[in-house]
Amino acid sequence: MGPRLPLTPVVGDLPEMVPFIGPETFERRQGRKLRVRLGANESAFGISPAAREAMQAAVQDSWMYNDPEAYDLTEALSQAHGVAFEQVLVGAGIDELLGLLVRIFADRGEPVVMSNGSYPTFAYHTTGHGARLETVDYVDDQVDLVGLAVRVQETGARLVYVANPDNPMGGWRTAKQISDFVDAVGPECMIILDEAYADFAPQEAKGCVVTQPLALAPGNVIRTRTFSKAHGLAGARVGYLLADREIVDVLKKVRNQFGVNRIAQVGALASLADTDFVARVVDGVWSGREQLRQVADGLGLNCLASATNFVNIDVGGGARARQLLAYLIEADVFVRMPSSSPGDRCLRVTVGRPADHEIFAAALADAMTRVDPS
Repeated sequence: MGPRLPLTPVVGDLPEMVPFIGPETFERRQGRKLRVRLGANESAFGISPAAREAMQAAVQDSWMYNDPEAYDLTEALSQAHGVAFEQVLVGAGIDELLGLLVRIFADRGEPVVMSNGSYPTFAYHTTGHGARLETVDYVDDQVDLVGLAVRVQETGARLVYVANPDNPMGGWRTAKQISDFVDAVGPECMIILDEAYADFAPQEAKGCVVTQPLALAPGNVIRTRTFSKAHGLAGARVGYLLADREIVDVLKKVRNQFGVNRIAQVGALASLADTDFVARVVDGVWSGREQLRQVADGLGLNCLASATNFVNIDVGGGARARQLLAYLIEADVFVRMPSSSPGDRCLRVTVGRPADHEIFAAALADAMTRVDPS
C-alpha cells in the first residue's frame, strides 16, 4: 500500500460522487459517436452568429489573460436587469457560483435545504463542503415550496435552493407562489433562486422576484442565470448571479479571479445583445416541446408539462425507465432519467431539431417492444 494521502476530514469522508455522466463517456464506452444528443439540456439550436463572430475574433487575443472583472459583460448584464454593476457577479457557469455560495453560507455540519432529487450539482457542492443536506420530497411532481420553508424553520438552515422553472421535473411555480415562499422562509436564510430556464418560462412564472428589478427584491434572494440554455453557450461555461452588493463583495473574496476566459466573455456579451436570436431559440423550444409531446402521445405515454428546454416522458415506472434508457443508449440515442423519485419513472429528453426527434421516436418505439410492459 502506498502512503496515506493527507486529506482533510471532510474530503476523506466523501463518498465517490459524479453528478453527471457525460455523453462523451458513453461514446468512449461504445467506441462510436452518438446519433442523437438529447440528454444534457444543451441547445440544439447552436449559438448566435454574432457570438460566433466575436469569439472567432477573440481567439487571436488568447495569449492575454482575460479580464478578471469581466467588466464589459458585467456592465451589460447590470443594464439588462436594471441593477447596479456591484450587484452582478459572472462565473464559470451556475455550477461554479453554487459552489461559492455553499462555501460562504454553509459551514461543516450545517443544514442546507433543497428538494430531494433536484439539481444534483448543488447537492454535490453541499456534500463536498461538509454541510448537511436536508431534503424535501416533491409533491405531485412539483417543488414543495411550503415544505421547503418549513424545513428551513425546523433546521435553522441559512441556505435553501430552489429552481424555477425546475430541473429535473420541468415544472414551475407562479410569481405569487415564489413571493409567498420568500416571505415564509424569512430574512435569516439565503435563498438561491436558480433561473437557468427562465427564458422558457410562461408569463405566470414571471413578474415577482423572478424578473423585477433587484432593488425591489428581498436582500436574501440570490438569482442565478446562465448562458448555457437559450444562448446555447454551454461549452463556454458562462453564468452569473444577481444579488445584494454585500453578498457579491463577499463572493469576490473567494472566487476564481480568472474563471471565465476571454473568448467566453466576448461570446456571452455578443449573445446578450442578439435578442432576436434568443427569441427564435425560445420559439423553437416551445415548438419542440409540442413535437415531443406528440411523440409520447403516439406511443401511449404521458408527457409532463414543462417550462424548460426539456420534457419528461412518463414511461410508467423506474425499472421500465432504466430498461428503456439502456436500450436507447445502445442505439446511440442519448437521453437521461432523473435519478430520484418522482422523476425516476421518466425519460428526460432535451428539445432538439425535428430530425433528432424522429430518430428518438423510432428508437424509443423499438425499445418499447423489448421491455416488460408492466
